[in-house]
Amino acid sequence: MQVERIWEFLRRLNPSTQSCLLAELERLELCGIDMPGSADIRARLRAELRTDGSTEGSASPSSYFFAPLGPLLVDGAPEHDNTGRIARGSLAPIWEWIGRDLLPIMARDYNDQMKALIASNKPRDAQQAAAVFQVKVAKSLEGNLASAEGAERARVKLSAYTASPSVYGDLVKMMSALRGRDTLAKFGAALPEKILKFDDAQVRKITALLDAFRKKDPDAIPFALALVAGRLKTPRELMRLATKAARSRRAADVAATPYAIAVSMVLDQIDDKRITLLIALKKNRVVVACDILAEIDSAESALLGAIRELDASDWGTRLHTIRDSIVELVEAEVNRFPDEVGHILKLRDVRGDRFLADLVWKGRDAISDGAMFCKRLVGQV
Repeated sequence: MQVERIWEFLRRLNPSTQSCLLAELERLELCGIDMPGSADIRARLRAELRTDGSTEGSASPSSYFFAPLGPLLVDGAPEHDNTGRIARGSLAPIWEWIGRDLLPIMARDYNDQMKALIASNKPRDAQQAAAVFQVKVAKSLEGNLASAEGAERARVKLSAYTASPSVYGDLVKMMSALRGRDTLAKFGAALPEKILKFDDAQVRKITALLDAFRKKDPDAIPFALALVAGRLKTPRELMRLATKAARSRRAADVAATPYAIAVSMVLDQIDDKRITLLIALKKNRVVVACDILAEIDSAESALLGAIRELDASDWGTRLHTIRDSIVELVEAEVNRFPDEVGHILKLRDVRGDRFLADLVWKGRDAISDGAMFCKRLVGQV
């Protein structure tokens, strides 16, 4: 009954506000926060937006506007600043903010123009109109975010549309990406469609492309690296752009290279998987969690194998923090069962138990050693 009353109110909202609300509910779900009745509300909002033609993938003024950001979008609800990437869930609140607070009159005119072009099936004209509005928004953002007061005003206004801690950072990244829209498009067109093997020859080719790009738009290098990662069969291999250019494998030497930020981006990938692991465990999807742990283990092993003295670096500190969090997640799941029962959670990658061994690096009381931990993880229910 209460859900019905809430829905009676929500269905009266305009599609833009409904879309923003749906994005926020989905973000909370990805964070592992499940409110009573939210699943029903999400389903009804999706159905309502499908009726309105505002669903993801359908042509709309906002989809045309955000089209250049497509290769940079990341799903999920990252709690960290995902270098070179923009959370897909940030788009709806940013669009709402643009239309209500940043450029309300221009946004209204743009929406009216785009609806007419979309209805007339004129995609090329729609793309041109979107490009013009993108420039207007980027210039407005540059002016508004240049001062501390303007930046704080934007933060406060955005908080009315989402509780996401990353939305303001995504707004700043969006401004930079729109500013370098054409340069990034040319760089993306020069990349191979798919990089199945990131060997030394490919590393040299991609490095040459990045060097040329860096001369034109050095501030957009994180986005260029994100485009490269999107083409790699194994995204964690992005760090080879840093390790191959270093004088040695020591962390300090790797950090001194032009594309050292690639290592941070690999850590972002691991942190994203940590959040995915949290959701899988909350939903009792232990087989999925199993695969995620294997991916985390492989990524960590690759990092430790490629970079020496990692523990003494900022990268090592962050990796330890991520591992701490994963330890807590896995222990909480395993400890739901009596010791004699065990758990089906296990790593399927036969190559390695590095991550499993490192899960107990702090010598926790609940698990005495790596062998015991492995036994509890691998045991069958």
